[in-house]
Amino acid sequence: MKKLIVFCLVGIFIFACSSNNNENKAEQSSSEENSSAASNPSNYDPNRGEGKFKDVSLADQLDVTMADEGKVIADLKCASCHKLTDEKLVGPGWRGVSERRKPEWIMNFITNPDAMLDKDPELQAQLELCLVRMPNQNLSDDDARKILEFMRKNDGVK
Repeated sequence: MKKLIVFCLVGIFIFACSSNNNENKAEQSSSEENSSAASNPSNYDPNRGEGKFKDVSLADQLDVTMADEGKVIADLKCASCHKLTDEKLVGPGWRGVSERRKPEWIMNFITNPDAMLDKDPELQAQLELCLVRMPNQNLSDDDARKILEFMRKNDGVK
């Protein structure tokens, strides 16, 4: 009985994390085909990632309101796979991510994980450890920015 409950919970988790509809997949696929940078891995910038964010300006001080809103989104969309520590759950822990990665890279990965997983050698190595691709949660640019601010708060930015 206990195994059945665990199996059902895993199934629900997988379903919840992969709630992309076919329209969004087709839209994303056609936009990737039309982008010469997306079709050419030699144009990949490991500091910025793959996506529309080229320059994300961060204030020295944390935007507490934005970070609090980011926590709500992260609790809903991210917490089932990521811990706030450096401990791996399904995906890697978040501690220190805003110190290791540029804001552009983080926001591009949050909003465009498939293209980045296909091109970023460090993400591909991480995928070999985690064994699960990060699903595209279809987050808005604003939501991604709020999650980034929450990550900064998690890393001790005040």
